[in-house]
Amino acid sequence: MVPLDNRAKVMYMHYMNSHQDIIESYIVESCACQKVRMAARAVTRAYDDALRPVGLRATQLAVLVAIAVEGALSITALAKFMIMDRSTLTRNLRPLEQDGLVAVGLEGWRRSRTLEVTKKGRSKLAEALPLWKQAQEILRHKLGEQNWVNIHSDLDRLIRAA
Repeated sequence: MVPLDNRAKVMYMHYMNSHQDIIESYIVESCACQKVRMAARAVTRAYDDALRPVGLRATQLAVLVAIAVEGALSITALAKFMIMDRSTLTRNLRPLEQDGLVAVGLEGWRRSRTLEVTKKGRSKLAEALPLWKQAQEILRHKLGEQNWVNIHSDLDRLIRAA
């Protein structure tokens, strides 16, 4: 026969597991971070698939475009512009540099290194842009015009709020 004290502990532990399950389910269903990350992964996968023929990933295209738009800039400035951790950006730059798409300058003032899109990088951008545009249009069509506009507006607000 199990003493009453042990039964109470088992019952209490069971109750805690049920309570924990409720909390975990609530987090999965309502956490803004979780939802945004899930959406980002799904959208990134669609763009990665579209860009595969030119050998770029969506994250690489975003970096190339940001450098092209901003012109020659430092890794730190680009990380700030992209709202990205500097070490993550450096890791994402490595294959672009190895493929000759981005030139990383020598260390300058305050250990700053300048980034520029190379001629080969601009050529790769020209190849990738029609595929990117097609991915944009497919997603826009799936969402509908009003949802497309609303999502962009809501994401801009979310970025500012966070």
